[in-house]
Amino acid sequence: MDIRNFSIIAHVDHGKSTLADRMLELTATIEPRRMQEQVLDRMELERERGITIKMAPVRMHYVLADVRYQLNLIDTPGHVDFAYEVSRALSAVEGVVLLVDATQGVEAQTLSVLSVAKELGLVIIPAVSKIDAPNARVAEIQGELAELLGCREEDVLLTSGKTGEGVADVLEAVIQRVPAPYATGDKTQALIFDFRYSDHRGVIIYARVFGGSIKKGDMLTLAAADADFSAIEVGVLTPEETPCASLNEGEIGYIVTGIKKPGIASVGDTVVSARGGAKPLSGYRTPTPVIWASVYPESQDDLPALRQSLERLRLSDSSLSYEEEASGVMGKGFRCGFLGMLHLEIVIERLRREFNLALVVTTPTTVYEITKKNGTLEEIYAPSRFPDQGDLVRVREMWATVHVITPNEYVGLIGKLFYEHEAVVGDTATLPDGKVELKAEMPLRELMRGFFDRLKSVSSGFASLSYELIGMRDADVIRLDVLVAEEPVPAFARIVSRRSVREEAERMVEKLEKLLPRQLFELKIQAKAEGRIIAARRISAMRKDVTGYLYGGDITRKMKLLEKQKRGKKKMLARGKVDIPHDVFLKVIRG
Repeated sequence: MDIRNFSIIAHVDHGKSTLADRMLELTATIEPRRMQEQVLDRMELERERGITIKMAPVRMHYVLADVRYQLNLIDTPGHVDFAYEVSRALSAVEGVVLLVDATQGVEAQTLSVLSVAKELGLVIIPAVSKIDAPNARVAEIQGELAELLGCREEDVLLTSGKTGEGVADVLEAVIQRVPAPYATGDKTQALIFDFRYSDHRGVIIYARVFGGSIKKGDMLTLAAADADFSAIEVGVLTPEETPCASLNEGEIGYIVTGIKKPGIASVGDTVVSARGGAKPLSGYRTPTPVIWASVYPESQDDLPALRQSLERLRLSDSSLSYEEEASGVMGKGFRCGFLGMLHLEIVIERLRREFNLALVVTTPTTVYEITKKNGTLEEIYAPSRFPDQGDLVRVREMWATVHVITPNEYVGLIGKLFYEHEAVVGDTATLPDGKVELKAEMPLRELMRGFFDRLKSVSSGFASLSYELIGMRDADVIRLDVLVAEEPVPAFARIVSRRSVREEAERMVEKLEKLLPRQLFELKIQAKAEGRIIAARRISAMRKDVTGYLYGGDITRKMKLLEKQKRGKKKMLARGKVDIPHDVFLKVIRG
C-alpha cells in the first residue's frame, strides 16, 4: 500500500502545529487563501494559548519518484494531561516524527512520549525544529538526539516550521522509513483515537481502520460500549470532513454515527461489524480522573443549563466525568473529574465561553481512601466530606513518579522545591547536553498544588516536567476550612499535609485578603483546622463620610450621625452576607 500513517510528537511549544502547517502547504492540501497559523488547532483556546488541546488528523498526498503516496498525519497534544489520548493516537500509526526544539533540547515530556512510541514498536524519525532561531544550538541538539536514539547524526533531520526549510526532507523520510500498514484480515476492525460532536449528526468518530472496510450504511458496533449504530457517512479529513465511498484497511478517516447520548463513544474503543466475528483491539482502558473539583452555578436557576452544558462537553470529551452533588451553602452542583490542572482550566473556560455560564469552582483535590473507626472504607473526593480527625483510623492517597529535566545550575533550587512538596528524591542522571534528569516520588496532592508553576519560576522556565501515577500510600493529612465573615466557604476548603497546615492557612487568608472586595462592614477571613483558628485577617469596612454635607452648628449633630452609622454597621455585621465574585474562586484554584 502507498499509505503512510504517522504522528508528530514533542514537548509543549516545540513547533508541532507549525511544522504541520508547512506540510499542508507543501502538499497543497489547503489552498493558500485558506491558510492560517495553527490551521489544525480549531479551538479559540488553542490559538490563544499556543498549544494543541485536541488532536487533529489530516490526509495529505505527496509524490515521490513518480509514486503518489497517501500520508495520514495525526497532530497530537504535548501536555502531560493528555498522555492517554496521545498513546491511543500512536496506536493508530506506524511511525512518529520526534521533534525537538533547537533552542531547548530534550525535555521531560519528550522522553515520556518517546517511551510510549518505543513500547508500541513505532519507527522514530528524529528531527530538530526551529533551526532558524538566533539562539539555536543545532549541532549540539542533533548530537544529543542521535545519542538518545542510538542513531547516526546524519539520520537526525533539520527543519524549520517558520521558514519551511527541511520540511520536504521530513516528508520523504516518512515515506522511506515508515512502513506501509500491515494487513490483519477481512474482518472489520477500527480503533477510535478521537471524536467530536455535531448537533445534527451526533458523535463523529475519528478512527484508523485495521481490518476490512467501512462503507456508508454499514451496521457497526462499539465493542467496549456494546452499542450498535449505522454509519450515516464515512469520509476523510483534508482537514475538512470530506465524504468518500469507503474507508479501507490501513486508512484513517471519520464515521458519522448519529449517536447523541454522552458517554457511549470513547477514545480507545474498537469499531467492529455488527455481524460479529472481529475481536476488539487491545489496549482499551477508561481514562481515570486525576483530580476532582465541584462546579456550582452562581445562580441555582442555571443548574439545568450547567447539566446540559456538561452533557454536551462530555459528548466531545470522554475523559470528563461528573456526578450531581449538593452543598448546604453552595446549593446543587456537580462533582467533576479531570485529567489534570490544564484539563480543569480548559473545561471551566469552555463552560464560561461556549455556554455563557457564571460558575463557582472549588479547590481541586485528589482521591483519598478513608478507613473509619467503625471499619468502613470510603473514597473521598471532596474536602467537605473529609471526616473529623476523631473518626479516622487511616488515610491513603495517590502518589506519582515525577521526572524533571533541568540545566545543572537549577538543581539546588529544585531540590528545595521537592522538599517543600514532600517529595522523595530518587536517581539523578546527566544527559548528553549537560542537563540533569531528576526523578522523585511525591503525593499527587502536592504535584497539583502549583508545583508546575513554581518549577517554572525557580528554573526561569528552563525545567520541564512529566509524571505518572504509581498507586496509593499512607497520608498524614487534615482538612483546612476557610471562613469568610464567620461563614464556612466549602469552595475554599482543602485537604493539606499536617506538617504544612500553618503555612497553607497563612497563604490562604493572605491571598483572600488581597482578592476579596471590601464590604460596608469589617470582614473577617479565618482558616480553621481541627477545631482551632490557625490564621486570620481582617479587611476594614468601607467608610462613607456621613457628616460631609454639614456646615457649622453644634458638634452633637455630627456625633448623632456618626453614632447612627456605627449602629448600622453593627447591624450589617450581624446579618451581613458576602457575595464572592466567581473570578476569585478561579484565582484561588490557580494558586
